[in-house]
Amino acid sequence: MVQLFGKDYTKQELLQWVGDVSQVGGVERLRIREGLQGGVEVVQVRTGTGLSFEVLLSRGMDIGRTDYRGIPLAWCSPTGPVAPCHFDPRGTGWLRSFHGGLVATCGLTTAGAPSTDAGEELGLHGRISHIPARETFVGGQWQGDDYVLRVEGKMREAVVFGENLVFHRRIETKLGENRLLIQDKVENCGFVETPHMLLYHINLGFPLLGPEAELWLPTLEVTPRDAVAARGLGEWNKLTGPQEGFQEQVYYHRLGQDSTGFTWVALVNRTLAQGLGVYVKYRPGQLSQFTQWKMLGQGTYVLGFEPANCRVEGRAKERERGTLQNLAPQEERLYELEIGLVTTPEELVWLQAQVAACQEEKGT
Repeated sequence: MVQLFGKDYTKQELLQWVGDVSQVGGVERLRIREGLQGGVEVVQVRTGTGLSFEVLLSRGMDIGRTDYRGIPLAWCSPTGPVAPCHFDPRGTGWLRSFHGGLVATCGLTTAGAPSTDAGEELGLHGRISHIPARETFVGGQWQGDDYVLRVEGKMREAVVFGENLVFHRRIETKLGENRLLIQDKVENCGFVETPHMLLYHINLGFPLLGPEAELWLPTLEVTPRDAVAARGLGEWNKLTGPQEGFQEQVYYHRLGQDSTGFTWVALVNRTLAQGLGVYVKYRPGQLSQFTQWKMLGQGTYVLGFEPANCRVEGRAKERERGTLQNLAPQEERLYELEIGLVTTPEELVWLQAQVAACQEEKGT
């Protein structure tokens, strides 16, 4: 059933009211024409509830601007979704095309800080976010009385005499829903063992993020990344307005999980609408690390949720710690995330219970 405007509709009932499903929701494929973003292909997705988001086909199928009934949910950087031909992979050059958005993907062979590992110079956060998708599918399909919206494609990160990784991504939602599902598969199509690091850079911003916002994490243990974060450790979950000269604070969290193996994290603002929250649900069994990026500066005012299979100090540090993951030849890894909204007081209570259940279970 499709739930829209306070009513439930079967396929037959809904189609009596509209000339085409696109009247109430759907997907539309567009191309940006000018500036450094010129040529970037974008899919605009509308679920009919007020949730809309952009999938950047030219940028690793990242998720860009995301809104709910006109309320922005994600922080957007001043660079915008720069076309991949302008990508600078050296050092911190990734920041010159970091679009922000709801999800910026980091990996596949390195993520986090620049480093030199096994003689290879590696830039910030890797290359996958700047690789265009191919073999794409964009569309909506009826499945019984559900109308499923899907964007799918794959990217290849490869070099002669080196890695040959294929990244399959499917982003799916349904007409009438306030959530989206990301399903990713990383496949080593080469014949040598290859380092594998993957991080989901989820960027929440104004007006969802503000001094009155609440950060809900089922944290069992929190560790600051560096001395700057250590000075703010006692207030890792406290939020303020934009501050002049703010230095980013990064914290590693060991999160609990519920009886089904999932963990839930959320940012909630009770002062928006009837109360608005964004949650992320995923399996720590797939993504064992969670990094909180607290950046409350002027203009760069953003809270980052970063589920990952690594920390953010770079590949050389992962190898030094003995935590660097590798993909054997022809090995595959599957990763799944759900990102959703709660929009009523009743849904906020429900979400709080999901987070609390993770703390009670105290999984690792």
